[in-house]
Amino acid sequence: MKQKIEITGKDTLQSLFAKCGGLGLEHHDDLENIVKDKNPDFNIENGTISWGKDLKFNFQLLSTLSLENEKWYWAWDNQDIGFPEKIIEESKKVKEIGEKHDISHFKENMFQTSLHEAHIIAMTITGLFEDDGYYVMDFEGLLFFITIKSDKIPHEKTAERFLYNYNTFQKEFDVNSRLALEGYGKLNGYEYKQREEFSVIVIGQSRIIVGFNEKGTVTHIQTLLEN
Repeated sequence: MKQKIEITGKDTLQSLFAKCGGLGLEHHDDLENIVKDKNPDFNIENGTISWGKDLKFNFQLLSTLSLENEKWYWAWDNQDIGFPEKIIEESKKVKEIGEKHDISHFKENMFQTSLHEAHIIAMTITGLFEDDGYYVMDFEGLLFFITIKSDKIPHEKTAERFLYNYNTFQKEFDVNSRLALEGYGKLNGYEYKQREEFSVIVIGQSRIIVGFNEKGTVTHIQTLLEN
């Protein structure tokens, strides 16, 4: 699948998070909304995770994170563990992107990171590959970050939901708000228009108009919603 977000040699984890994290956050919330607080059955050999018989998904393993020493290990570097090849295909694509565009967080097999930043990485990858959600399994302080693609995970694609998610994302995270609007809109397949002082997202007959100052911070949001 061709990626909707252009990656350049100037990109870093932070800029890619701005572009892709909005969709990643939305799809994480969508998965959480259907599994709620149920405990899943996790089968790493089969590459499946399930919350009852009606919610069974194949998954891709991105990484592990130790809460004790805050070390992130990409799943593509697993010679000592021997994960099944079929569940680390996405992590290998991340490595390819990291090497091609010199993004250190994507190409280094291990690095120190906080749990907060680990979620930022997972949101970025989820949005970049348009996964339908990501989930974190906790095995006594060793966290497994996985992504899921499935049409069983519903996504509400309306102007109201887009506006709510965008507002939440740009307020809760330290991102360039204009870059976030553009990336989130394009990943959803919406038309994006940019002027010097504002940008517009076109969703059907609705328009979301966001004003920015010189630093890219939101100054106002105006909505023209379809009746």
